Amino acid sequence: MKIAAIQMRSGLDPEANLAALEPLLAEAADRGAAYAVTPEVTLIFPENREQLKAVAAPFEGHPHLARVGEMAHRHNIFVHIGSLPVPLEDGRFANRSVLFGPDGAQVATYDKIHLFDADIAGLNAYRESATYKAGDRAVIAPLGDFTLGFSICYDMRFPRLYNALANAGANLIAVPAAFTVPTGQAHWHVLLRARAIETGSYVIAAAQGGSHANGRATYGHSLIVDPWGRVIAELDHDAPGVLVADIDPSAVVEARGRVPALANARDFSPPALQN
Repeated sequence: MKIAAIQMRSGLDPEANLAALEPLLAEAADRGAAYAVTPEVTLIFPENREQLKAVAAPFEGHPHLARVGEMAHRHNIFVHIGSLPVPLEDGRFANRSVLFGPDGAQVATYDKIHLFDADIAGLNAYRESATYKAGDRAVIAPLGDFTLGFSICYDMRFPRLYNALANAGANLIAVPAAFTVPTGQAHWHVLLRARAIETGSYVIAAAQGGSHANGRATYGHSLIVDPWGRVIAELDHDAPGVLVADIDPSAVVEARGRVPALANARDFSPPALQN
């Protein structure tokens, strides 16, 4: 199976973002990809709640998602929108992934579970939970000979989620992201390779890259990692582009057979200090 990671430089105008996505999806399909994943905040990349409120639309009947479904149908390809903001009743938003099938119908959705709340030295406190509401459900979906596991960006720092996805049957895990440049340079490759090694799964990470209209800068470097932890494809830059690689379910079986970490894992009691 051929899969594709689409790297973007999304801005604040959903129409412009959709116009940028269309030729990238067409290229992925022309290169034989049966599945393509886009970055986090594909359809709008906001910096604050005011920017979100200006353009976010209700999930049911969402006009831009309807257009993505049409693209999936036109190109006969699974299209995984890495995420978009969805308004909720409490005034916050869900950071939601949406998978479309080749027929253009929605197959699955996932709301980002882990939110970045941190006090960073030299910077203002960052409270993602002030704007977004965390999801509470891990999600997998059938994808041809593979089972797709869902995650979004900051999720990649929480291996328990990936272990749960793999134990539920996922052998390909998607990580749409909008990683900052400093953290990307330090952690992007090693975290994604670790999640592949720990689960014996393919990992595909579609990234935002470059300088955005909201003033943010993101790392790019979309990549695909095999179940042994090898980077088999990478966009070694932060410009928009399409990354395609062949994946084989037998490689998952081989990796999990050589290091049966999932099968060998055991439950245990929390640590206790011994005198």
